[in-house]
Amino acid sequence: MIRIYLSATLGDVEALAAGQAVTADAFMPASDDEEGEFAAFGEASQHGPVVIAADVEAGGAPVTIDDVASFHVALDDSGDLAWFATQEIDAVLLALRSTAFPT
Repeated sequence: MIRIYLSATLGDVEALAAGQAVTADAFMPASDDEEGEFAAFGEASQHGPVVIAADVEAGGAPVTIDDVASFHVALDDSGDLAWFATQEIDAVLLALRSTAFPT
């Protein structure tokens, strides 16, 4: 298993909530250490309002809700991302719908 970071939109989260797979832009760590993961996470956060951390067998594979480890959502312009567990997908959807982010 490898951890990837998807740069996602409201539409991607809605698809996951509906049981569909998504293939958003994925960023893979260049190394297995924390620095590699942090860099991949940071890159994903530059491209969309949601970063989805997912554990997959291979990069490029579609991601389902069962693959998702966590959601990280930009709730404001601070640059900080709020962490949500997969069980909190409804809260993620609510947060995204109440902001002016792309779908």
